[in-house]
Amino acid sequence: MVVTDATSIAANQTQTPAIKPRSREGGASLSPLMKTAPSYLITAILALQYAGPVQAAPYVPQDDTQILEQLPASMGRAAQEQRALRSQLKEEPHDLKLAIHVARRYIEIGRAESDPRYLGYAQAALQPWWDQSKPPAEVLLLRATLRQNRHDFEAALHDLAMALSQDPRNTQAWLTRAVILEVQGRYPEALRSCLPLMNLAEGLLATTCMSSAESLSGHAGESYERLLQALGSSKAASLEVQLWALTVLAEIAARTGNYTAAEQHFREALSLGSPDAYLLAAYADLLLDQKRFEEVATLLRKKTRIDGLLLRLTLSEGELGSAQFPEHLETLKARFAASRQRGDTVHQGEEARFTLHLLRKPKEALKLALANWAVQREPRDARILLEAALAAPNSAAAQPALDMLKSTALEDVQLQRLAARIEEIP
Repeated sequence: MVVTDATSIAANQTQTPAIKPRSREGGASLSPLMKTAPSYLITAILALQYAGPVQAAPYVPQDDTQILEQLPASMGRAAQEQRALRSQLKEEPHDLKLAIHVARRYIEIGRAESDPRYLGYAQAALQPWWDQSKPPAEVLLLRATLRQNRHDFEAALHDLAMALSQDPRNTQAWLTRAVILEVQGRYPEALRSCLPLMNLAEGLLATTCMSSAESLSGHAGESYERLLQALGSSKAASLEVQLWALTVLAEIAARTGNYTAAEQHFREALSLGSPDAYLLAAYADLLLDQKRFEEVATLLRKKTRIDGLLLRLTLSEGELGSAQFPEHLETLKARFAASRQRGDTVHQGEEARFTLHLLRKPKEALKLALANWAVQREPRDARILLEAALAAPNSAAAQPALDMLKSTALEDVQLQRLAARIEEIP
């Protein structure tokens, strides 16, 4: 689902404390947007990426003047703010209002820097309430957001249910719930979670939420037209909500094969400024499908810190025969290896894509795609599963995704082509 981050969007709709994390990685704050997700909703809902590659032993510089790496200025500012927040909270660890503020800021910084360590810092800020069975609603929302980012979806949904039992008019809770259910492929339930927003939030937010879910349930055309009309008449909508709406429009158009409209919406979203990882990844995927590899390289050349974007850059570089391809390939190998060492399974869909298309190991890719499918079932998750099953070849392994296509009436030209090819496997 395209969502920068349910929390950041909802923050502009209600006085209920909210986080401003997107997406839907696979990336991204999902990310309106990474499933979210990204600056949007969740990714996804924000798919925070991992840190850099693992080395066998720490490197020791020869002297104190040697520069190891030129870091973005924003990281220095984030470090300063982190120290200030830690010091402040150390003085008053049981101050709920302060802890909520600190946790939100850590989530925001983690999203901006694509550094999952800040999720741990956010949890630490909430530690006095973290293990409570019935913590305050603000803690439930933050705990659900952190669990969602770790793909602990059922626990996140449980927290959201408790938060809604305390406050049935909590916009953020309904929106985050819709995002998670959509990521799981539970589209009718996601739609039902969007419905309360019609009375709780401004029109474009509610319409975007509903259109996103309905477009995956056999109503792509109607959802697209409804959302397009709503966007045109919602001049006062926040930047975050506009960004989410444009991304959803672009994804619906891309799934139905209208690449011209999809590109138009993606470019308009990018023109709003500060694109998050989810938006960049979705646009890059559109360009990759059209074999516009040079444009992908230009778009993502300076985005190598985020794994999902580095993956797409490396895919384009492999097609172009770029001199940077070998280095980026090894970097991705190291990052995925580090992820496995940590027991992190959040990015198995991206690793499956890496393993299939760059390492050319279809059977290993299929195992990863199946493991990923057990947790999340968005169109992109179905796609890598079908691609890996086709390459293996193993038509039986593709059956879960094929069943989902039939049961949801999902309209996606790429998935339909893959499904047709799989049916031809002996």
